[in-house]
Amino acid sequence: MTDVLSAGSHLIEVGGIRQRYHVAGTGPLCLVHPGGPGIHWEYLRMPALERHLTLVYLEPVGTGRSEALPGGRYTVRRYAEFVDGVIDHLGGPEVYFLGHSHGAFVGLQYALDHPDRLSGLILYDGAPTMDTPEFAEELARGVRDRLAAHPGDPDTERAAAAFGRTPITDDASLRAYLGTVLPLYFADYAGTDLSGWLGTLDATHDPDRLREPWDVRDDLDVIHTPTLVIVGRQDFICGPRWAQELATGIPTARLVVLEHSGHFGHLEEPEPFLGAVTAFTGSAQRVSAVTQSR
Repeated sequence: MTDVLSAGSHLIEVGGIRQRYHVAGTGPLCLVHPGGPGIHWEYLRMPALERHLTLVYLEPVGTGRSEALPGGRYTVRRYAEFVDGVIDHLGGPEVYFLGHSHGAFVGLQYALDHPDRLSGLILYDGAPTMDTPEFAEELARGVRDRLAAHPGDPDTERAAAAFGRTPITDDASLRAYLGTVLPLYFADYAGTDLSGWLGTLDATHDPDRLREPWDVRDDLDVIHTPTLVIVGRQDFICGPRWAQELATGIPTARLVVLEHSGHFGHLEEPEPFLGAVTAFTGSAQRVSAVTQSR
């Protein structure tokens, strides 16, 4: 356990496919799955949370140095299988799982497929469905809401015009696209200091990547893993509508709404985000007890 959880990067094989993960922090163990798919893990690095939890940041297959999947079959269930492979590599402990955006979809699927392997599930700006007509309708409404919230703002207008309409042919064009649409993802893009963060935003384009509809709305009531649902009030892509469905459908779920955030609450409201996660995992109390003992 010491070696597999030593700080830094680790490269293993899961089912014959290279899978990379990164360890940082101290405290209870928590796997962290970024969004995308195709977005590198660094944008989700959370140094403040690393003071409370040992974070195992997954570098999902098809990104960075993790291997691409033959045939492009990146289903949500396939991502969940790689999560299980990493947990097996770590020695099979019960762990917390924090999934952001598409990573929250993976967390939901994992909780359904392996109900006894998680100490807790943190669904951060997620949804119980993807690539379905209802998801597309809600997404279109979210774009309109962002335009209405920033009338006449050229960055928002440019982002809305590009969203879902820009051809992506390689890593460079995917990175350029992300830079263009980014204003949609923040409640206050212009007012948020992103000077140190923008350099962490990277992505891998797999031209063979296939997308398939995914929907677990009818299965939420069988999830009995303790669950924390976190959502930004102004998240246009996985917003309060979906968070409410998760919180209502999962019997054990607790909902936290970050009132002044979009899709990146750990950047826009870092203290409320940190407080919600550490309270849920009990790591806030653990750190407090350690401090008092000193």
